[in-house]
Amino acid sequence: MDNLYLWIKAIHVISIIAWMAAILYLPRLFVYHVAAPVGSDQSETFKVMERRLLKAIMTPAMISSWIFGLWAAFEIGAFSQGWFHAKLLLVVLMSAAHGYLAVCVKKFARDENTKSGKFYRILNEVPTLFMVLIVILVIVQPF
Repeated sequence: MDNLYLWIKAIHVISIIAWMAAILYLPRLFVYHVAAPVGSDQSETFKVMERRLLKAIMTPAMISSWIFGLWAAFEIGAFSQGWFHAKLLLVVLMSAAHGYLAVCVKKFARDENTKSGKFYRILNEVPTLFMVLIVILVIVQPF
């Protein structure tokens, strides 16, 4: 196996770990942020944490996951395999969830959140479900 491919794959996995950590943590911050009174020091601290998590970790990790994931797929010829098409669809959906969370960060920053802590607890499970399905597709390659 080509040494370059192994480096590409390693960076892809590292990127995914960072992306998943952030995409699972951000909705938890929202759960706590909902409980903080608007304008309070606590609310303002959550705004900073949410913005930094999104901009410094989550978005760069997503971009890196895409770049190195597509590169790795090209290296192994995955574009002709059914499991990869299903994985790609789930990664697109994960990216859409990422986009939705980015919108939520902006709403919290403007003190315009209308969702409950329960909503964000449930929302937190969506990326988890996508992750489980993606890992099964990559490891098992059922089709």
